[in-house]
Amino acid sequence: MSSTELPGTLAAAEPRTAPVRVADGERLRSVGLHGLSLTVRSRPPAAQGLPTALFVHGLGGSSQNWSALMRELDGVVDGEALDLPGFGDSPPPDDGNYSVTGHARAVIRYLDSCGRAPVHLLGNSMGGAVVTRVAALRPDLVRTLTLISPALPELRVQGSAVPTALLAVPGVVRLFTRISRDWTAEQRVRGVINLCYGDPNRAGPEEFEAAVEEMERRLTLPYFWDAMARSARGIVNAYTLGGQHGLWRQAERVLAPTLLVYGGKDQLVGYRMAARAARAFRGSRLLTLPEAGHVAMMEYPDTVAAAFRELLADTGELSHVSTGS
Repeated sequence: MSSTELPGTLAAAEPRTAPVRVADGERLRSVGLHGLSLTVRSRPPAAQGLPTALFVHGLGGSSQNWSALMRELDGVVDGEALDLPGFGDSPPPDDGNYSVTGHARAVIRYLDSCGRAPVHLLGNSMGGAVVTRVAALRPDLVRTLTLISPALPELRVQGSAVPTALLAVPGVVRLFTRISRDWTAEQRVRGVINLCYGDPNRAGPEEFEAAVEEMERRLTLPYFWDAMARSARGIVNAYTLGGQHGLWRQAERVLAPTLLVYGGKDQLVGYRMAARAARAFRGSRLLTLPEAGHVAMMEYPDTVAAAFRELLADTGELSHVSTGS
């Protein structure tokens, strides 16, 4: 959910009001699919034959949210981070579908097209709900699943998460943009960091500066608020689905070895949901970080990377790294 970004320079794949910035050593490429164009962020692999990992961001975020973790996993996986449709540098989908299923379909279409599946699939917040659906519907595409503060249905939503959920209500975005029209990009970014980080001081000045620049860029995009509102509505709608389409039911169907990461200071996803998630995902392992907020991969990338490496080692996946298979 965070729009905190990392620095660097690279022009966007298509003309934009301003170029997208990338961290040193990263690159962007645009992948054209029927009715869909996706931007993919990657780092040159440290070795040949590394298994692929695909990272999926949350509401209001982008592939840049994974830059720190991707650096930590150099030499372990060949990492790619996706900009979901309407976010980061990916334009809106032609069909205007921002539901959790629509985003999951975009991930599935990318994986089917790239020919590198099965992959290690990682998701944060809304991205966690998206990849849960992908893993349940297409187990053939997923080697392991890592969920960081996944947006799975909660009966008692935290009060601090209500303003984000309200974006789904028709007319609220228009009202909010009117109220906030005089807010600076710095104020907006500071608000996002305070909401998403357990300790806002862990976002350094370089990160903050780059995030402000990215916020300024996003606010000029004509579809920015529409993508936010429709995606928020998609999350709310996914929370209300029952039966086989319900996210908790689909969590029970996931076959891939699963790592769950929850932050004790998460203001958007309840820390109490960690126990339910651990029961729902069969044979899963749980990492709880009492001081982390909603984006543990940004606050504690080294700790999350260590837990991910342990997942691979304990499930025999790390041998793929050492043998290059």
